[in-house]
This record gives sequence, C-alpha cells and structure tokens, in this order.
Amino acid sequence: MNPARIRIRRLVEYPDTDASGHYQHMAVLRWVEAAEAVLHARLGVADRTFGHSPRLHVEVDYQQPLWFLDEVEVELVAGRVGRSSVRWDFTVRKGDTQAATGHVVAAHVPVAGTGAEPWPEDLRRAFAEGGDRTDA
Repeated sequence: MNPARIRIRRLVEYPDTDASGHYQHMAVLRWVEAAEAVLHARLGVADRTFGHSPRLHVEVDYQQPLWFLDEVEVELVAGRVGRSSVRWDFTVRKGDTQAATGHVVAAHVPVAGTGAEPWPEDLRRAFAEGGDRTDA
C-alpha cells in the first residue's frame, strides 16, 4: 500500500509565537491544514473535499519548542482511510528534531447538515494509494 503523503516547509512566523517566544499550539494545526490543502490539490480532489470534510477528532503531542524564524517540515500521510472518514497522521520537524506529532480525523459530508456518507471510491483510492506528492 502506498498512501497519499506530502511534505511541506514553513517558517515559524511572528504571529505563530506566543509571549514565551516559541510557537503556539494552533500553529501546528494551521501548518497541517496547509499540507492537507496542497496534498488534496495535487491529488486533484480539493474541489470535492474542502468544505466537505469536517474534523471529528484532533490529537497533537508537542515534544519540542520551535522559535521565531525556525524552518520546519510538515509531513502528512493518510494513516487510515475508513468508509466515511480519513485519519491524517502528521509530524512536524526542525531538521532531525521531532517537534510535534498527531492526527486529524475528518469525515466525508458532501452536503452540509446531512451527516457523514461513504467516500466515493475514487477519493478512497486517492487517499489510500495516492503515494508521495511532495514534488508533484
């Protein structure tokens, strides 16, 4: 199996930091969503997934602080593709140092307010077999 995955780079910008000088917890989720947007665009499915995949669960473990102007790499991979949800596993690194890990679970809701529905087979296949889209 070759699940969809991507790696993007980001700088820790001033608005990403808090009074302590290191990154605030929500910065990680913004970077993860940016990686997800690039991955969906490169898979050619963004027009069918964004606005149609609300978050059900978010879990983040913060291991190391990151500071203003640090360059980070965000890796996102489809860890599990279910019938109507997908778990996006992620790692944020600065060089060889792992700073944060976690996952985000999103449901497939093609029409707002109707509840989760099964992923169309082509979307399931894109997530489960889309491969590395880092340099696509």
